[in-house]
Amino acid sequence: MTDIGVKGRQVVVIGLGASGLAAVRVLLDEGARVRVTESQEREALADAAEAAEATGADVMTGGHRPEHLDGADLVVTSPGVPEHAEVLRMAAHRGVPVWSELELGARVARVPYVAVTGTNGKTTTIEMIADVMRQAGLDAVACGNVGYPFSLAASGSHDVLAVEASSFQLRFHQSFHPRVSVILNLAPDHLDWHGSMGAYADAKRRVYERQGDGDTHVGNRDDRHAAALSTGAPCSLAWFTLQEPSAGETGYVEGELVARFGAEHHLGRPEGGPALLADAAAAATAAIAFGIDPSAIEAGLRSFRPMPHRGEVVAEVGGIRFIDDSKATNPHAALAAIGTLDRVVLVAGGRSKGVDLSPLAGAARQLVAVVTLGEAAPALAAVFDGRVPVHTADSIEAAVRTAHALAPSGGTVLLAPACSSQDMFRDYGERGDRFAATVRALAGEVQVRG
Repeated sequence: MTDIGVKGRQVVVIGLGASGLAAVRVLLDEGARVRVTESQEREALADAAEAAEATGADVMTGGHRPEHLDGADLVVTSPGVPEHAEVLRMAAHRGVPVWSELELGARVARVPYVAVTGTNGKTTTIEMIADVMRQAGLDAVACGNVGYPFSLAASGSHDVLAVEASSFQLRFHQSFHPRVSVILNLAPDHLDWHGSMGAYADAKRRVYERQGDGDTHVGNRDDRHAAALSTGAPCSLAWFTLQEPSAGETGYVEGELVARFGAEHHLGRPEGGPALLADAAAAATAAIAFGIDPSAIEAGLRSFRPMPHRGEVVAEVGGIRFIDDSKATNPHAALAAIGTLDRVVLVAGGRSKGVDLSPLAGAARQLVAVVTLGEAAPALAAVFDGRVPVHTADSIEAAVRTAHALAPSGGTVLLAPACSSQDMFRDYGERGDRFAATVRALAGEVQVRG
């Protein structure tokens, strides 16, 4: 085992979620002495506390107190802890270095990795990349913010890692060095954590900070804010687009995914909404940059099935396609879901969390109607007033049926709420499940009538 500089040192892990527990395990394996400080009371996370203590860590719960940092040589922080949190200010005041769990993973990693960041689409793109790599015969795993902590994956025996990197994790890294990095898109998000759009963009930019000769950064030609970040990458640059690609780009020609890097590679016809097509183009570009054979890329994208509620086509009912993108919980994600679609009935609404919904008006020319629901229904009605007919539904089931009645033949009903779900549902998954169940029931009714 290579010494990563923590052996015998006192390390304080902030937070006892999945990444915190992973950090505890890896640090103890590397010979560190580990203490955990957690803001919640022990009763709220008894199982996690017991798991950490069983491995040899000391666990302090009920709030981050100054004495929790006594004797600390290093702090490893969980992604949910903002940099302005008092516990991190205390660490900075004492001159204690701070790593993210992403940094810990970078220190223990002995295999190459691809990293993807962006406001939306990270999980889907990472899963696509991992699938493509497995088609090429590699032992590849999706990890990072996708749910399997990077530090655990990096300490394993895989051939290659596909890493979802959030802005939270990127903020506190020093040596994270992907062979291929990707910035999918950029829109205001998590500003309560970062404090400003500039700080958020700076965190995303750090995905390529350590790259250089022999590395590649992949940028989104269609997103001017993300593209502006990508042009600063200190390594080779490749692009993806939903339009016809130029040399050095991956894009679409009459619905077919085509990569033009030296030779022209035809990579099949991915299915799904525009956001899913953009993710496929990004994944293909990253895979080509990594050196994956185009045949494996085509096979991987063909067999890929998106995680639920991320742009999947639920059914076609009477010539109308229904797409579930319940995960589109902010305006930028909803606009990406609409993408180049036309003749769309948009189902949107929920809890807006104070986010400005007005950018949605930019898609008005592609919409034939909007069906609103939830707390944000009045705000959405104001956004589309005078632009698009708006109808309000009191349930997701009613919204599906209203949207079906409004949609033209050959059109699309798109669930892209631009809002969170907690006003009416347990989470975005329940919202999407109920949307899909109603669509399938409707399809059965139409088939019987036919």
